[in-house]
Amino acid sequence: MGRTPAERFRGRARSRLLRADLLTVAAWASVSLAVALWLADGGAGGFLTLAGSFTALGIVAGLVGMDLVLLMLLLVARIPLIDGAVGHDRALEFHRQLGKPSLYLLLAHGILIAIGYGLAEGLDPVSELVALWVLIPDMWLAVVSLGLFTAVVVTSVVAVRRRLPYEFWYVVHLLTYAAVLTAIPHQFSVGGLFAEGTWQRWYWLAICAVTGAVLAHYRVLEPLVATVRHRLRVSRVVREAPGVVSVELTGRHVDELAGNGGRFFIWRFLAPGMWWHPHPFSLSAEPVVFDSSGRGRLRITVRNLGRGSAQVAGLKPGIRVAVEGPYGLFSTAARSRNRIVMIGAGIGITPIRALLEGTPFGPGNATVMLRGHSASELYLADEILELCRRRGATLFHLTGPRSTGEQTWLPESAVESGHRLASYAPDIADADVYICGPNAWARSAIRAARAAGVRDEQLHYERFDW
Repeated sequence: MGRTPAERFRGRARSRLLRADLLTVAAWASVSLAVALWLADGGAGGFLTLAGSFTALGIVAGLVGMDLVLLMLLLVARIPLIDGAVGHDRALEFHRQLGKPSLYLLLAHGILIAIGYGLAEGLDPVSELVALWVLIPDMWLAVVSLGLFTAVVVTSVVAVRRRLPYEFWYVVHLLTYAAVLTAIPHQFSVGGLFAEGTWQRWYWLAICAVTGAVLAHYRVLEPLVATVRHRLRVSRVVREAPGVVSVELTGRHVDELAGNGGRFFIWRFLAPGMWWHPHPFSLSAEPVVFDSSGRGRLRITVRNLGRGSAQVAGLKPGIRVAVEGPYGLFSTAARSRNRIVMIGAGIGITPIRALLEGTPFGPGNATVMLRGHSASELYLADEILELCRRRGATLFHLTGPRSTGEQTWLPESAVESGHRLASYAPDIADADVYICGPNAWARSAIRAARAAGVRDEQLHYERFDW
């Protein structure tokens, strides 16, 4: 006898959480192994003197810092194993969290090494740094690498990032790869740390090679293969509302992308001035297949939120499109319960529409809530209404001015009437909850879901951020 849908959802959820735990263990194990191999090669002997202790601490800081940098690169490599376990946006969040510790450790590496060598030679740290610059041929590469890392971390600080255009931030972050490349020669040539035949040398050669190969495969090769295979072109652009358009794309093998409703792809429209700009847009409908060969149509719905998205409205039919993905966990793959609640606001309604179309549920087991200042902001509302009627889902339109209290995700009229999340979905504590919309609004909705008894494993949300 086969398992029920609820049992399948729970089984997949447990498997996903286990993979996330194992990835966390593997990450910490890589850091521990880097230090353990150094100790096994006689590194502990450096702590016998004061000068040696500073030098040893500097070496440990450098090893851990470089290991964290490689972990950061793997987190943004769009590896299916990581994406399927924690989701793309969580991987980016962990990536950002490692930025400052990595930089501080690399700075500490240089300072502690200078102090340790200086104590051993009777020089102050500044004089020792000057001497190292003169004596070590590739010391300038280490300095350049540290400067590049500093630039990347500083531009990632939220207060700074919000003041930068996406294009500038994106180019600066490409410097991460240059920073790693300039650090590697210094890492392997200084002080005989990774001497020929040592386990340390083989370990670092292996993890550097694996990281490079993974980045080349998932960030370069796979997108090229997908672009050539699907051969997507813009077929038409449809105005949905003021500042909102749907872009329809035709191509081959679109049947391979079915079932990914709610997940997002990286799109590059190969038109002058646009080809280099990646756009993370979710599908707003399941692919439509025309024939048995997989030829068919995709659709994304885009709101004018900046210069890049504004250009999308001016796309002409026939423009070729490069594609990467799908990414994220905003899909059936994240389900852990039989019931489902979908909450969307603004352009975040469009992934909800695709998820509603494709994710399995029985009549009466789904609730959809759409939030907008007015009915005109409930994008694709007619399509969603028809899907709810056909599939037996309950639909709420939450329109009106925003509340000023804690329940800012609800309109003011609903809060004044005493409504809460459970008012619309009484069984929400035993449901998967999908939330998609502007960041501040989404944070309020997430707090409301947790207050209603929704556990983290049941809570799925997609953040609009870079």
